[in-house]
Amino acid sequence: MADGEGDPGVFTATALPGDPRLLPTVTNALLGTRVFRDILHAAGVYSGAAGDTHRADVPSPLGLRMAAPGAAQSFALDTWTGTFSHTIQCPGYTATQQLYAHHSLVHLMASSVTIRRLDGSTHPITVQLQSLFVPQSQDLQLSSGPDFQGAHYIYGQTLVPEVEGGPRPTVHMLWTPIPQWLTLGGEERERCWQFLTAVAGSEEEAKRSYSAGLSLAAAGSLLRSHIHAWAALRRGSSVELDGPPALRQALHGCLYYLLSALPPRDSPGVPFHGISPGGLSNGTRGEDYWGHVFWDQDTWMFPNILLLHPGAARAILHYRIRTLEGAKRNAREQGYEGAKFPWESAATGREVCPEEIYGEQEIHISGDVLMAFEQYYCTTQDLKLFQEDGGWELVEAVAQYWCSRMVWSEEEQLYHIRGVMPPDEYHSQVDNSAYTNAVARRSLNFAAVLARDLLLPAPEEWEDRARKIKVPFDEERKYHPEYDGYSPGEPVKQADVVLLGFPLMHPMSAEVRRNDLEMYEPVTDPVGPAMTWSMFAVGWLELKEPQRAWSQLEKCFSNITEPFKVWVENADGSGAVNFLTGMGGFLQVILFGFTGFRITRSALLFDPAFPDSVTKLKLSSISYLGNRLEVTITSEEIRMAVTEASWDPPASPLEVVLESGQRFPLWEGQSVSFPTAPGWIQRSPSSTP
Repeated sequence: MADGEGDPGVFTATALPGDPRLLPTVTNALLGTRVFRDILHAAGVYSGAAGDTHRADVPSPLGLRMAAPGAAQSFALDTWTGTFSHTIQCPGYTATQQLYAHHSLVHLMASSVTIRRLDGSTHPITVQLQSLFVPQSQDLQLSSGPDFQGAHYIYGQTLVPEVEGGPRPTVHMLWTPIPQWLTLGGEERERCWQFLTAVAGSEEEAKRSYSAGLSLAAAGSLLRSHIHAWAALRRGSSVELDGPPALRQALHGCLYYLLSALPPRDSPGVPFHGISPGGLSNGTRGEDYWGHVFWDQDTWMFPNILLLHPGAARAILHYRIRTLEGAKRNAREQGYEGAKFPWESAATGREVCPEEIYGEQEIHISGDVLMAFEQYYCTTQDLKLFQEDGGWELVEAVAQYWCSRMVWSEEEQLYHIRGVMPPDEYHSQVDNSAYTNAVARRSLNFAAVLARDLLLPAPEEWEDRARKIKVPFDEERKYHPEYDGYSPGEPVKQADVVLLGFPLMHPMSAEVRRNDLEMYEPVTDPVGPAMTWSMFAVGWLELKEPQRAWSQLEKCFSNITEPFKVWVENADGSGAVNFLTGMGGFLQVILFGFTGFRITRSALLFDPAFPDSVTKLKLSSISYLGNRLEVTITSEEIRMAVTEASWDPPASPLEVVLESGQRFPLWEGQSVSFPTAPGWIQRSPSSTP
């Protein structure tokens, strides 16, 4: 879609990108594929041991495509309905193929082809289907089973377990046979053919999902049921702004791809398997980090998900809890206590990074995981996660790890963490990475606070070490060196020290915050990972320099490919595609930068700042302490309303407090407005209207 034309949430084209990696993805929490691709992936299904662990390629019958010799073609990704379509227009008829990953029947993907006669002719109309599907896989030992309700059936296990002696996931797949030709009879005006693919870990679930899909298709409501489920997801995360068309399109694209990765609200019993940088559709051997889960999930994607869908945020935390035993073993093998989360994680929590240096040195990941738990706790006060579901055990284990990883410096009278790789991966084996040590400090403080809240004993050393850990600071230049011995001007790969300001909220003055931004902005690799410039943008918005922020945010657009707004990791096109990490950073500019939202232990702070090109921002469903808030911000006015308050557990009544001292109670169904100014949302001291 050209800038400024049509619906910003529908991306159309008359030709496909030359690089098939840039085709759009259709994904739900359990299944994903790129359009016209002959493989799909199922969540949690990995093959290969340790550093060779990768998403297992499942053969996909859904890669079919209508042949269109000489016909006019168009393609569309509709982010409102969660569907991709391909239309061919010929004299006398049109044929349209639609593809989607069903968002309530999450073990089901579907494709349909509709041929529609446009004139009064009575001759048969035939469309050829092209398919590369072969029921074989390089990662699965597959066998054929008996047909079921007209569907073919294969099943099998992955070839190699992630850890020796570990389980090999099983895949069961049913699919509608794909004919070579579809023919609309001479007496027919229109006909739709449905092609279903069900993939699950058991024969029973695959058959149940396929049968349910057939029933909905027979009733003419298969697509409608998907659109209904997807629309509910979109409504629960509606973010609208008045601004440049390219910004609005980028926003819709980011929401589409990130929301596609989330677990459905009505499937709490289905375990969630985390979000990798390239999403579920990517991650075969040798591409997109092989489908592994990094800090990208916890630091870059999670904060957006938390504000919009706390239930999905909880599922992400459960993924980390499920892999805690693997993280504990990682720590033991390196000679430390507690839990060291892997730099690259798959199904077990063991380190699966193909290159040893990252798994050994990029240890900030454990603090990144814990920061997500802290943000969730502050935003939801969900005690059950910590008291009953294993959350406390994880927090305690990470705190133990940090204590065992530190050493005391007699010379400086501070704790050091030595021999690490910071987020800036151009440097390794450094001492006292500012980011690593600051996130460790935050981990220990949170563990101590949570222990008090849960009335649990906690070692005094947690807070003592948090106070005494070294975070490098140059008193003369008033900035944070990236690590001990960093020289100003040394090239940096990506956002690193700037993350101290946000999301870490490490204590510092506005002068130091500015100095950090100005020190690192010119030396950060211009073709580094896409999420980097988002954090510079948030920093400048915080300092009320929105035009400098906009100049940073604009750099992200070179990572967004046309026509389907698929992000690439690096501006030169290299790295992961469908780069959800970059999208997560971009969304944080809008959800945390434009709004000034900051999650603290006692309140949700706000302090809006817009670039000149943005005039209005409306967030329809921000979650805080069991309440759903609608927030509308312009440069002149902020309007807030609680649109829904949970009953079980009961939501905390809220109030808005401005820095000027004014207070506004937030009662469900009533809106309040006030001139745009900084303030915060907190629990109301009164629980009755």
